[in-house]
Amino acid sequence: MSEIKHPPKHVVREYLERRARDTAPPPTPEEIRRQLGWGMLMPSDLKMGTNRS
Repeated sequence: MSEIKHPPKHVVREYLERRARDTAPPPTPEEIRRQLGWGMLMPSDLKMGTNRS
């Protein structure tokens, strides 16, 4: 079974610091994953929201 890799902690901390200063509403979870590069780290068959039809 493939192991899901998460972004490094320092990248997440930097993102959260930037978001804390931003007055805009929070982005969608998909946008957060894109900004952190999480989608590039996950195997395509384990990505959230994919439909297998």
